[in-house]
Amino acid sequence: MIETEDNQRPFLGYGLGLRRQHYEAVIDTKPEVDWFEIISENYMVDGGKPLHYLDRIREHYPMVMHGVSMSIGSIEPLNYDYLDRLKALIERVEPAWFSDHLCWTGIEKLNMHDLLPLPYTEEALDHVVERIVKVQDYLGRQMLIENVSSYVSYNESQLAEWEFLREVVERADCLMLLDINNIYVSAFNHHFDPVEYLRAMPSERIYQIHLAGHTQEKGLIVDTHDHPIIDPVYELYAEAVRRFGRVSTMIERDDNIPPLMDLLSELDRVRQIGNALYSEQVA
Repeated sequence: MIETEDNQRPFLGYGLGLRRQHYEAVIDTKPEVDWFEIISENYMVDGGKPLHYLDRIREHYPMVMHGVSMSIGSIEPLNYDYLDRLKALIERVEPAWFSDHLCWTGIEKLNMHDLLPLPYTEEALDHVVERIVKVQDYLGRQMLIENVSSYVSYNESQLAEWEFLREVVERADCLMLLDINNIYVSAFNHHFDPVEYLRAMPSERIYQIHLAGHTQEKGLIVDTHDHPIIDPVYELYAEAVRRFGRVSTMIERDDNIPPLMDLLSELDRVRQIGNALYSEQVA
């Protein structure tokens, strides 16, 4: 059941990314997960087992859709064939919302299969805002934009990442998927204060939070989604709840995927943090 907070932001509860390794376990055990997030591109097909399982699981759980290929920051024309397939999936799934990343993914039809950061310039800002507005108009609904982790920066950047992100969502009148792990990763890699990032975020536009694990290299963190969440990321999540109140929160796990029960234990910790801090706020 979807709740609505006092600021009218819907609250789905605490969820997981739906992965094929867990299809049967979800159907057989009906785990205590409030909702699932699906990777849109995995289901933008005409048929087959993914859609079969999706339809069965959707009967029991709310869902949101999360894309990785829109390349909203690209200078290539918007891919309207992609948007048509995305729209068809939205109509089938009826998600609470859909999201994609503030990034570009390639050039001249070459997909780098990575979420590449943008230069934080006024020119890039105008470009991205225009494209988000076009996507929202075409699909007839607001989208959520997610901050990405990054390992490089541009000499041309004129704004801090958090300033750029805030301007994007305000000017495009879109919503935000705040990835707490990505903030932690980028803060480590680029030597900024992650709490300063949180302070800049417009609370009323944050509809979803991602949590994940990562890989620590020598002097670098890589956002791999193949490890459990670490304590400093939990602590940053707690700071986010203090600032923004309850936000629909889920765990991403994309590689080295453990049994479903292990992820449920991790999700219980997330739920305890969110609920405890929210109880303090309303007491």
